Amino acid sequence: MPLITVTYATSRQTATLKSDIAAAVSELTAGILHKDPKVTAIIVKSADAADWFAGGKSLAEQKLASYWLDIHVTEGTNTKDEKAAYLAALFKRMGELLGPLHTESYAHVDEVKGDAYGFGGLTQERRYIAGKLEVAPQKAA
Repeated sequence: MPLITVTYATSRQTATLKSDIAAAVSELTAGILHKDPKVTAIIVKSADAADWFAGGKSLAEQKLASYWLDIHVTEGTNTKDEKAAYLAALFKRMGELLGPLHTESYAHVDEVKGDAYGFGGLTQERRYIAGKLEVAPQKAA
């Protein structure tokens, strides 16, 4: 159920780049953070490399690519080691997709409290409690 936003800049363009990024991010999120791809939403946006500055110069000038990935997950559902492995794997995979990356490429795992986050009109806390009680989340109240 994570919501993931990926913004990237690269001179490398392919017809399938956005879908390739979404597929790679979904695969890494499922494999490392154990998030169900059926309830993972990913927004992929491109930015012009001439408009993205790192270290005082545009990525176009530096002939480098970069990305910013923001993922929202329920607080406490991943360990420090899982998050570290995720960030490292993202950097490697995004480099394969986008080309040489500027070191100022970022990912942010935002852990949100379960009572303040959810999907389908239900909080993650409600889903958790319903699972423990073995009842449907809609009937848990």
